[in-house]
Amino acid sequence: MAATSLVVMGVSGSGKSTVAKLLAGRLGWPFAEGDEFHPEANVAKMRAGVPLTDADREPWLRTLRDWIGEQAAAGKSTVVTCSALRRAYRDLLREADADVRFVHLDGTRELIAERLAHRSGHFMPPALLDSQFAALEPLGPDEAGIVVDVADAPEDIVDAVVARLDD
Repeated sequence: MAATSLVVMGVSGSGKSTVAKLLAGRLGWPFAEGDEFHPEANVAKMRAGVPLTDADREPWLRTLRDWIGEQAAAGKSTVVTCSALRRAYRDLLREADADVRFVHLDGTRELIAERLAHRSGHFMPPALLDSQFAALEPLGPDEAGIVVDVADAPEDIVDAVVARLDD
C-alpha cells in the first residue's frame, strides 16, 4: 500500500499550520509547511497584497507534489499544509505516487478574518482573504478527504481526522 499524505487545506488563517503540526506529531509522520515551498517571487507578490495566479501557483504545487512523492517512495506518510483552494490544484497534488487525502479546514469568513487580524509574522496579508474565499472550491464527493469546522479546538480537529483515517 502506498504511503499516505494528508494535505491540510483551507484559506489563509484557517489554522492549517497549527492543525497539521499537531496531526503530524500525533501520527509520528514528517511535516512540511507548504508556504516554505513557494518561490521568493510568490512570497513577494503576496506580501505586496497581490493574489497569485494559477501560473504562479503551478511550480509551487509541482514542488509540493514532488516532495510528497519522494517521501512516499521512501515509505514515509506525511502531513503537508497547502491552501489547495481549487480542484485543479488538488488534482495536481494527487499526481504524487501516494495516497493523497485532504483535510479541509472550513470556517466562516468572519471567524477567519478575526484570526488573521490577530496573527503576526506571516507574509499573507488579511486583505487577500476575500480572494481566497472567491477561489475556494469545496471538496467534491469524489475527492478523498474530510471537512472539519475550524471553530472546534485544534486538538478536537486532530481527533476527528485521526478517527476517520481508515474511512
